[in-house]
Amino acid sequence: MKKIVRNIVKFLLPLLFGVAIFVYLYSHLDTAEIIRILQSGIHYKWILFSMLFGLLSHVLRALRWRLQLLSLGNDPGMVRLTNAIFGTYAVNLVFPRLGEVWRCGYIARRSKMPFTQVLGSVVSDRLSDTIAVALLTGGVFLLQMPVFFRFLSQYPSLENSLRSIVVSPWMYLGIVLFVLLTVWVFRKYKNHLWVVKIRQVISNLWCGFVTVVRMKHKTSFLFYTLLIWLCYFLQLYVCLFAFDFSEHLGIMPALTMFVMGSLSMGLPVQGGVGPWHFAIVATLVIYGVGESQAGAFAFVAHGAQMVLIVLLGLYTMFSIMLENKTNENIGEENIQHKTLMNDV
Repeated sequence: MKKIVRNIVKFLLPLLFGVAIFVYLYSHLDTAEIIRILQSGIHYKWILFSMLFGLLSHVLRALRWRLQLLSLGNDPGMVRLTNAIFGTYAVNLVFPRLGEVWRCGYIARRSKMPFTQVLGSVVSDRLSDTIAVALLTGGVFLLQMPVFFRFLSQYPSLENSLRSIVVSPWMYLGIVLFVLLTVWVFRKYKNHLWVVKIRQVISNLWCGFVTVVRMKHKTSFLFYTLLIWLCYFLQLYVCLFAFDFSEHLGIMPALTMFVMGSLSMGLPVQGGVGPWHFAIVATLVIYGVGESQAGAFAFVAHGAQMVLIVLLGLYTMFSIMLENKTNENIGEENIQHKTLMNDV
């Protein structure tokens, strides 16, 4: 009973957190203006283009994952891998972070592979995404530093607080003490459950990194990674052309918005509802877009992503059902064949 309650809480808390942010954000915007934009201010062909880039990114992710599994001596096939990717996002839409576990189990069962082997490939897959986000974040911050400073200048109290933190020697002393304390805890309580779990996470990340470094198709892996993130960016960028108030924004504002949205997706909230909207609205406002207009953009762009995920999830469900039915028929035919051979 306790486990059921704990699982319900783990599901509801992130959802309530995201919905609370969403409601708070949109309750402060002009609802009438947002409705007007939704009714007559959208060029939907660009929204459809964005969904195509989203679809392509999933297929490319399946191709990249196949390279990893090939290096391990297995080839589940593109249909199964694509189904696994589609299904991952659909599962994550309901149960955050559970999609990765589901796709590992699906591929391990269908391809007769060890679960830990598939899990290692997914860890390296996610590690490469983390590195990509880190590089993008650092690059955008350096290139758009004047924009961030201009934004902070509009909020003197926030600017002064950040400045005092950065120049304070106590902050750096605190970092050193934190590192020393962490090392001491890891050595003193090395058999404690939480320490063991953290060590396992670090070990899995390291194994994932080693897998990428040692794999045979490193160049192709890197190429697919670049294409995946290009598609992610274009999925958001082309949405700017769907609205008259945002079509004039260039690559750098779009890239900044993309990075902020990617960082917000790090929170374990179903579909990024709430945090993603907040990040996109805040970024667009920095570049001069009205708050209500930015709210309409975030609502439509995010809605298009959710529609795509749901449609691909439904496709995956029917595809897996068809695969199961086919396997059952093949099994029955094999049994009948063996029976006939025995009769002969």
